Amino acid sequence: MLNRRDLLLAGAASLAAAPVAAQTADGPRLTALLDKAMQDALIASPQLMTLTGFDTGTNAAAKHRLDDRSEASLAKMKALFAQMAADLRRFDPAALRGGDLLNYRTAAYLADVTLQGYEFPYGDPGVGGAVPYIVSQLSGNYRSIPTFLGSQHRIAKAGDAEAYLDRLAAFGPSLDQETERARADFARGATPPDFILRTTSGQISAMLAPAPDASELVTNLTRRTTEKGLEGDWQARATKIVETVVYPALRRQLELQQQALPTASHDAGCWRLPQGEAYYRFAVRSFTTTDMTGDDIHRLGLERVAELTAQADEILRQQGMSQGSVGQRISALRRRPDQIYPNTDAGRAQLLADMNDMAEAMRKRLPQYFGTLPKAPVEIARVPTTIEAGAPGGSYQPGSVDGSRPGIFYINLRDTAEQPRLDLPTLVHHEVLPGHHLQIALAMEAKGLPLMRRMPLFSGYSEGWALYAEQLSDEMGAFQDDPLGRLGYLASLLFRAARLVVDSGLHHKRWSREQAIRYMVDTLGDKETSVTREVERYCVQPGQACSYMLGHEVWVQAREAAKARMGGAFDIRAFHDAGLLYGAVPLSVLSAHLDGWARNGGRVA
Repeated sequence: MLNRRDLLLAGAASLAAAPVAAQTADGPRLTALLDKAMQDALIASPQLMTLTGFDTGTNAAAKHRLDDRSEASLAKMKALFAQMAADLRRFDPAALRGGDLLNYRTAAYLADVTLQGYEFPYGDPGVGGAVPYIVSQLSGNYRSIPTFLGSQHRIAKAGDAEAYLDRLAAFGPSLDQETERARADFARGATPPDFILRTTSGQISAMLAPAPDASELVTNLTRRTTEKGLEGDWQARATKIVETVVYPALRRQLELQQQALPTASHDAGCWRLPQGEAYYRFAVRSFTTTDMTGDDIHRLGLERVAELTAQADEILRQQGMSQGSVGQRISALRRRPDQIYPNTDAGRAQLLADMNDMAEAMRKRLPQYFGTLPKAPVEIARVPTTIEAGAPGGSYQPGSVDGSRPGIFYINLRDTAEQPRLDLPTLVHHEVLPGHHLQIALAMEAKGLPLMRRMPLFSGYSEGWALYAEQLSDEMGAFQDDPLGRLGYLASLLFRAARLVVDSGLHHKRWSREQAIRYMVDTLGDKETSVTREVERYCVQPGQACSYMLGHEVWVQAREAAKARMGGAFDIRAFHDAGLLYGAVPLSVLSAHLDGWARNGGRVA
């Protein structure tokens, strides 16, 4: 429980005034433009409508539909961003200030980089990232819709269950839309590597393995309707849809993957795709909102790996571990029985309980470092077993804008040995508090921001914040009496530095999958199974792995520059508010914003 002092601080934080954008003459017109663009995006995406919690009232029909995944729908979305870019050109950025200028710069960057993705004749263009393969072990509706229906689609009454069935019926056609787009991409020379095809095929096969009535698509519905006491033949109706609509579409998608396998390349990087080198530059820009070259990214990664390895070595030696490389020693420590939870249901339950305790401990420290705290709660849950084989170690899913649905951090518990104790505190700090949940929830709850600006659209900003949150947690004293926990924190930073090396290695320097795996195993000491999953993730999400460390660099540099400029007037709580309460922005925009805040004595002009 919070003590009285913490309760008083938390109360003050919750009542803190949200930042007021410095309104200029064109500010209201700009806000209206961005809200109209977001409204158009919501109309075009019933799933986004559900994600934001707006699928109620006059928008209730959206709850019965899934997104259109056809080529025609792509053209409509491209036209939406083209119109937004044209509308933004009618504004003079020199006449804007404060929040208005941030809104303009952010929207202009978003429109520009999103439209750039449509210039490539393959992949899945969209907002905030590069997806070269429509269907992979990490992309495609086969992977996302079961989780979406199970965790995002709310069921409180019979009408919600009927909407679930309608969406389940739409799942099959959406799979076929993606299958045909993937088939066309394969013909254009954009086939995933052979190892990606195998992993993807394995995951689709796993979805098809249960009898239709045992599919999670059915059990998700029956469990929740039972919990709510909703009478109806939900199981029989859902089973029929899965058997006659969903499973046949999954088999067609699986067949395409298997047909492509015999002639697929083993080359891992996107350099081998049409316009591959240009695609990597776009991917880096899209995910990191920087224009760093592959060579510069590689060089920075190697420098950070050397620095962090030396710091980890010092702690290991203090623990009496001096033999072998740093990676080998960290690996040996992670395998110690005292670091591993039992790989049983009871062990997994204890792991989740301990993580929730860590989140609560961090929650008590927050009021001393943040002027404003989020109202939205957060939960920690297990990655669904059907997709854990190809899923990353963890991922955060935002709650709804109105706070009715909490944020959720999903942790992969396929093998508890892959989640040793010393790594868990930093995982909580990165994903939950003060990391992703705090940052994203504050943005979604912010007052005076256009809805578009409350969305987690920039990986460099959000992943950079989460990595900065790890450092901040160390500075807050989270590891004061926990040297192994601090070693886990350094290992996390080392992991992100190695990602810079590997991502640029795969996609710029043309490393093989095996070369990348070997580098990470040697550098980090991680198990080859978990490293392989990570490397294969980078193969289908070029540039994304760079967003962590590059974003972290910007946050830290901005803070240290503000400290140097402001001296004793620097307030860490005000700095964090300035960086978080105006919503996610490109890193270049963030750097200029925080520099201006410091130059104006802690005010946004």
